[in-house]
Amino acid sequence: MFIAKQLKDKNIAEYLLYMWQVEDLLRANGLDIEKVKQTIVDRYQLDDTQKAELTHWYEDLINMMRLEGVSEEGHLQINKNTLLSLTDLHLQLLHSSKVPFYGAAYYKALPYMVELRAKNDKKELPELETCFDALYGVMLLRLQKKEISAETQKAVAEISNFISLLANYYEKEQRGELDEILNN
Repeated sequence: MFIAKQLKDKNIAEYLLYMWQVEDLLRANGLDIEKVKQTIVDRYQLDDTQKAELTHWYEDLINMMRLEGVSEEGHLQINKNTLLSLTDLHLQLLHSSKVPFYGAAYYKALPYMVELRAKNDKKELPELETCFDALYGVMLLRLQKKEISAETQKAVAEISNFISLLANYYEKEQRGELDEILNN
């Protein structure tokens, strides 16, 4: 909860990847709040009030996962909404002549997105979700200390540059600075 709030304010892309990881951690603990307390909450150096807040946050997420039918796979609606907000911004930036370097970053990453979608069994995924799937997958491989091919590293570097630029514009939008950029 504390990390999620900081990331949401600082970097929306990192926030979304973090939240996907939280979903997987909750699944790995069988959506059992007692296991979550033992394996996650108790490992933090927090006072009793903070531990109670964190436990409550995880409990709320577990309940949402059950209600939304994403106990086994998929993403919470709050995370889908974040992705939709990013998609709306992405389309706005892509169609603006005021930020040509955004379009350039997108078109540099696009062949990798197309290739990933062709290899993936989820061909209906929106482009941005394909990007986040790739970034999340590589993050998991790194956590498992597995080898990442040079080809995958190159693809992820281009996708990461593109998503980083999008996250930067999202932050500007949140601060009310984007209209000035797009309307000048």
